[in-house]
Order: sequence, then structure tokens, then C-alpha cells
Amino acid sequence: MRTLEEVQATLEIAKLKEEDLQKTMQCLSFGETVTSGDYCLMELDDTLCKHIEAGQSLVIRGDKEERTVLCSGDKTYDLKIADTSNLLLLVPGCKTPDQLTNSQDSSHVARAQIWGFTNSYWELRKQRPKLKKLKKLLMENAYEGPSIAGQEEVTENRYTMQDLLERIQASEEEIKTQLETINACQIDGYWRMLEFDYEIKLLGHITQLVDSESWSFNKVPLETSLEELGPLEPKEMIEHCLNCYGKRYMENDKVFYALHEDKVCRAIALLLLQNAVKFNLREFQEVWQQSVPDGMSTRLDQLKSVALLDQTSRPETICLLRVEDLPEDTLERFNHLFTLREKWTEDDITPYIQDLCGEKQTTGALLTKYARSSMQNGIKVFNSRRPVAT
Repeated sequence: MRTLEEVQATLEIAKLKEEDLQKTMQCLSFGETVTSGDYCLMELDDTLCKHIEAGQSLVIRGDKEERTVLCSGDKTYDLKIADTSNLLLLVPGCKTPDQLTNSQDSSHVARAQIWGFTNSYWELRKQRPKLKKLKKLLMENAYEGPSIAGQEEVTENRYTMQDLLERIQASEEEIKTQLETINACQIDGYWRMLEFDYEIKLLGHITQLVDSESWSFNKVPLETSLEELGPLEPKEMIEHCLNCYGKRYMENDKVFYALHEDKVCRAIALLLLQNAVKFNLREFQEVWQQSVPDGMSTRLDQLKSVALLDQTSRPETICLLRVEDLPEDTLERFNHLFTLREKWTEDDITPYIQDLCGEKQTTGALLTKYARSSMQNGIKVFNSRRPVAT
């Protein structure tokens, strides 16, 4: 351990003035059990620091074959090891300049021991949650309706919220939001996706009831709907379908739903498109309008991110292309899109890359980075920056 005299001699050799320094001089020494393997350092931003200081926890998630992520209650962060050329020392009891007091009149030496050291740390970068796997897991055992008498329901591949938290690389809040987005529901404590045909069947019951009762689509009474449709399907499923395709509100202490025209029309379009590779656009529009409930109007902008138009072909065509079926990785997404079509207009490609945008990032910035623009017949189009294997 250095004495005060030895420290002062070192300052003199370094040509440093003692009066320019703190009165407290800290002398560091290595402990007997110092090691570089017992500790990992992690760099946190102010938000995460306050999260920890408030007694909340951070969770590391990811299956063995997946890249590790760290999650707070509502955000997801990528974990990367960052190397540093400076050796980082772990020194319990060592004080920073703002923690030192200069109340003492003369200089003195404080001593602290180094417990560990490292030349790397975990760096956190906020990222989009990886949620595609969520629907894949829930579709392993999609709910097809009540079991027929004498048949046992398959109980494998069913997941509770805790199961999903262990498997999905996203925060709890992000998972809950996505469960609502994909129209999942809880059945007997397990989160389930409805088989699409069964979901459409439920929607058909509701729209037929609205038509037979001459109700407004903006005022569908919950209580009467459950009474009328209860004998056909479980009441919980009827209410779930109303929550998926309508907005709940109260009036005179009674619950009503205003059905979303765009959501209903989109669901009918998906039903039609799933049965054909490509559809003549004009014929599709006619069949689509005939298939939706009377009083609802179909529009092509209702199909953004689920169907792709080809206005260059003769006749014009439309095909099923859902953004949820595309790769989650940004580069893989662009490669896949340029495999499907060599050149894209900005209007066509935007619905398929919008979800890739990070905070304060635009689709224009993504296109600048991953695509090359050119003019074709007076219209700006985008193609891949590199050759795409077909």
C-alpha cells in the first residue's frame, strides 16, 4: 500500500500540483481472489437505470438456437458484447469525484481493493420485438370450435402466458399487444388462435344476425347477440369475435359494438384470396363486394399489407401476400420482396416494410439503405442493390 509520501513523490515526478487535485487520494490494490471471469458488466441508459432503481427486473429471453435479447416490462433490447481497449476495474467502495468531500484540511490516502476486471461489457440496443414465432406457436393447435361429443380435444402444444414469456423474444407488454393484434384469446387458461375458417364462421353468424334483425352495424347489442347465437356457438367465442371485429361501448348501461367495416371486408377478402394463386382483379372486386354484408363497401386500400396488386399485367391481378408471412430480419425481408417482384413502386412496397421501421426511422430511409431507385415510365421504382437469387 502506498503511503501519502509515496503518492506525493509520484505527483512531483508527473509534474502535477497537489493543490489542483482532490484532498482524498484513492490507492487501489488487487485483492487476493481477483478474477476476470466472475463478473459481467452491462451498460444501461437512464430509462433502464430508473427501471432497476424502482425495484423492477430485466429478463433475458431466447431459445438456445436464438440470439439473446433482454426485456423490460414493455421494451426489447438486443444484447451485444462490446470490447474496449481500456481495462475496466470493479472496485467496491471506490468513490467518484462528485462523491468525495473536501472538508479535510490536508491531503490523505483512502484505500480500496479491486475485486475484478474485464475488457468487455454488454451493450444494449433497443430493437423490434421478434413476434412472428408467437403466431407460429399458437397455430400448432388452433381452436376449431367446441369438441364434438365423444371426441377428445388435442391438449398438446397449448401455451399459457408464462410459456409464451419463456419462448418469445419480446417484453410482456409487446406480447400482449401482439396477441390482441392476431385475434388470440384465452381458453381454459391457454392462449389460442382461432382456426381462420372457424373465425369466419363466427363472423358470418354475427353479420347474418345483424341483417335478420335489421340492426345498424354501428349498434350491435351484446346481450341479444349472445342470447340468439348462444345455442349455435359458445357465448365466449361470440363475444371474442365481436371484440375482434368491433369496438365495444356502453349506452344506457348496455353493451354495444360498432363493427369495423374495414376489418370485416378484409376478412372476407382473405377468405376469397386463400383459395387462388392469382385472381383477376376486376372479377375479384365483383365477387368480394357481393360477399360482404349488405351496407358495407369494399375498397382496395382495405387490403394493404395482406394482398398485392399487379397493375402491369393484362388483365390486372391480385394475390394473397400477408406481411406477417414475410421474414422478420430487414435484409431477408427485402431480399424476399425483390425475389417476388424485381421492381416495386413506393406505394406497393411501403405496407410490407412499414413494420421494420425503428424509432424515428422512415420507410424512405429503409429504401435508401436497402434498395436502388430509378424512373420507369415516369414513375419512381425500387429494385435490389445486389443480385437476388431466384
